[in-house]
Amino acid sequence: MMTTRELIIQNEQGFHVRPAQLFVDKASEFESAVKVRNASGEEADAKSMLELMTLGLAKGASITIEAEGPDEKQAVEALAELIESKFGEA
Repeated sequence: MMTTRELIIQNEQGFHVRPAQLFVDKASEFESAVKVRNASGEEADAKSMLELMTLGLAKGASITIEAEGPDEKQAVEALAELIESKFGEA
């Protein structure tokens, strides 16, 4: 079984260094394998800052978060909340 969720990047600067670091930190709290896929199908490990940065996610970008493992639902939920909170940016 796998849990997935589609989201839109809403913060002004998109996935720059600070949000990417927050995302990696949050993803790393979970046992499940977590991946992020952009609209063109490129995939990155959500626990790898470098891989996430290569996706070039700007404001308005559509992404899919995919998690597989014992706490996949919690992982997807927590990461979705982080994105929907715009990473705490005003």
